[in-house]
Amino acid sequence: MEILAHAKLNLTLDVLGSRPDGYHDLRMIMQSIALADAVTLKRREPAGVRVYTNLHFLPGDEKNLAAQAALRYWEALGKEPWGLEITIDKRIPVCAGMAGGSSDGAAVLRALNAMEGEPMSPLELARVGERVGSDVPYCVLGGTALAEGRGEVLTPLPSLPKCWVVLCKPEFSISTPALFAKIDSVRLRCRPDTRGVIAALEAGDLTGVARRMYNVFEDALPSHRRSRVNDIKNILIQCGALGASMSGTGPTAFGLFDDEGLAQEARERLADFGGEVFLTQTV
Repeated sequence: MEILAHAKLNLTLDVLGSRPDGYHDLRMIMQSIALADAVTLKRREPAGVRVYTNLHFLPGDEKNLAAQAALRYWEALGKEPWGLEITIDKRIPVCAGMAGGSSDGAAVLRALNAMEGEPMSPLELARVGERVGSDVPYCVLGGTALAEGRGEVLTPLPSLPKCWVVLCKPEFSISTPALFAKIDSVRLRCRPDTRGVIAALEAGDLTGVARRMYNVFEDALPSHRRSRVNDIKNILIQCGALGASMSGTGPTAFGLFDDEGLAQEARERLADFGGEVFLTQTV
């Protein structure tokens, strides 16, 4: 079976505080985009799960979220694992704040469920995904959603009006654990207007959403990294983006466009800026 694993963007991301279990309480609005990894599942002999990707540095064993997802699925189903080969054509940038690994794990859950005859509902699959990673439940369901708790408490929202997205991952990565460790000691400049974004979604107001996008993790970036992300955002705005923000713990910055021509111009300008640049659409 072949299936697409769609990347996600954070239209908003707010950190409410730390939790006794070592995690943080979050409130964020997530959005699926057309940029996706291609995931192929194939039964094989002998038993065991192996993962193959076009990136040599990614693990091929249970350290890969795709393999973890398969094992957690069969565990939840109470069945012995098959021999399974998972092949992933990675198109989503790695360590970019776009849930690339989580989306692969979610795609494996959905594909295995189809191959088993749909014994689990999407919500049941999302609960299995909680045991794989905090972003996996959202990636199982996709679309536009409010995510709370660690990210596993999901409320579907009205769809973001279809638009073009230009995104750029600079030529460096950000350590998610390090940024979470730092966020508690950072003075946040402001917080996202989550209620305002939800109201704009309910009104079908793309501009209203774009102008309210914000991610508190931008304040926790090292100054030289924050400067680079701000440069990308400024270029996007100068090229006609309705709004620009950073996704997840970064460093990918993106802009929303209601004009494909302007989006194409922004992609071309950022191509000279360095890093990985994509022009895609919302899903």
